[in-house]
Amino acid sequence: MAGNIDLVESFSEFKQYKNIDRPTMMKVLEDVFKTLLRKKYGSDDNFDIIVNTEKGDLEIWRKREIVPDGEVDDYNQQIPYSQAVKIEDDFEVGEEVYEEITLIDFGRRAILAARQTLISRILELEKDELYKKYSDRVGDIITGEVYQIWKREMLVLDDESNELILPRGEQIKSDYYKKGDTIRAVVKKVELRNNTPRIILSRTDNAFLAKMLELEVPEVFEGVISIRRIARDPGERAKVAVESFDDRIDPVGACVGMKGSRIHGIVRELRNENIDIINYTQNIRLFIQRALTPAQIVSMDVDEEAKRVAVYLKPEEVSKAIGKGGVNIRLASRLVGYEIDVFRDIEEHEEYDIELDEFADEIEPWIIDVFKSVGLDTARSVLDTSREDLIRRSDLEEETVDDVLDVLKSEFED
Repeated sequence: MAGNIDLVESFSEFKQYKNIDRPTMMKVLEDVFKTLLRKKYGSDDNFDIIVNTEKGDLEIWRKREIVPDGEVDDYNQQIPYSQAVKIEDDFEVGEEVYEEITLIDFGRRAILAARQTLISRILELEKDELYKKYSDRVGDIITGEVYQIWKREMLVLDDESNELILPRGEQIKSDYYKKGDTIRAVVKKVELRNNTPRIILSRTDNAFLAKMLELEVPEVFEGVISIRRIARDPGERAKVAVESFDDRIDPVGACVGMKGSRIHGIVRELRNENIDIINYTQNIRLFIQRALTPAQIVSMDVDEEAKRVAVYLKPEEVSKAIGKGGVNIRLASRLVGYEIDVFRDIEEHEEYDIELDEFADEIEPWIIDVFKSVGLDTARSVLDTSREDLIRRSDLEEETVDDVLDVLKSEFED
C-alpha cells in the first residue's frame, strides 16, 4: 500500500462526483486500470483490482504460478521458484503467488495518461446521469439557490450543486432575485449543447401553476380534482379550468380554500398574479360563459368548424369581458380554444354608446383621464360636444382633440 500513496492523492477527488453511483464508479476505475495492465503486461486475466471509492484508493494484485527455474514460458503468468521463495520461503512449485502492483510499476507517464482518461470517462458519465435525472423530472418543481445573475439568464444551483438555467424569458416580469436567494421553478426541458446537459427552468410555464396547485391543494395531488386547462399571462392574470371526479367536492371551492387560504400562497409566489378558477365543462357555450367571467353574456353565436364565437353583451359589460389591455378576452380565448369576438347588444330604443376607457388601446390613458375629469366619460358625450368647447374645457392641444375625435367617429362609422 505504501507504493500506492500517490494513487490516493491522484484519484481521491473522484469520490465527490454526486451523480454517479458507487458500482458505476468502481467499474470505470477497473476499466481504466485494466487498460493499463493490458498495455504493460499484455493481459489482465490474472489481475485482481480492488477499488475503495470511499477512501479514494485502489489495490492491484497479480496472480502467478510457481514453476521450476528455467521453465518459465510467460513471466506475466508464471514466476520461477527462486523468486517465489524470496517473497515467502515456504512456497513450493505449483502453488500460486499473489503480488501487489504499485503505481511505481506503471511509470509516471502511464499514470498521468490514465488519470486524464479517468477524468474524461467520469465527466461523460456525470453528464449522462445528470441528463437522465432531469429528463425524468421535467414538469416537476425544484427549489434552488440563485448563484449568478446575467442579463439574459440566471444560474441556479440545486441541493447537489448541479447548475440549472432560468432564462429571462421564463421569469415573471416582476421577479427580482439576488445572489443567495431561494427560488422555485418548474423543470421545463433538458437540452444537450455540445454534449453537455442544459437544464432549463421556468416560472412562466403553465406547468409551474399546475404544480403549485398540486402542492397547495391535496385534492389535486390525490387526483380527485383534475386541472383540465390553463391560460396564463404570467404575473398578471391566469384562468384555470378544473373538474372534480367526486360529486361531493366543489373543485373551485377546494382550489381557492377557506377565505382564499390555498390560492393566496400561489398568488404570492406568482407575484400577485390574479387567478380565476372556473368549473370545466364540455358544453362549449357554458364554458365560454364561465371563461369570460366576470362579464355577463346576453347571447352568442358559435362556429364550431371555424373555432370562432361571437359574444353579445350589454355595453356596460363589454369592458369587463375584454379586461385591462384585453387580458380577460385573450385568456378566455386560449382557455376555451375558440377565437372570441365581442359585440355590444343594443336594444332598438337604446342609443349606442361606448365608455371612453374601452379606447385605451388607441387613446393615451392620460388623455382619457383629462376628458373624464371634465365630465366626458363616454364616446357620445365627447362627440356631442363642439370641438371648440372640447379644446377649451380639456385644455388639450387642437391636434390631440382632433385625433381623439377621429378615433371616436371611426368607431360609430364601423
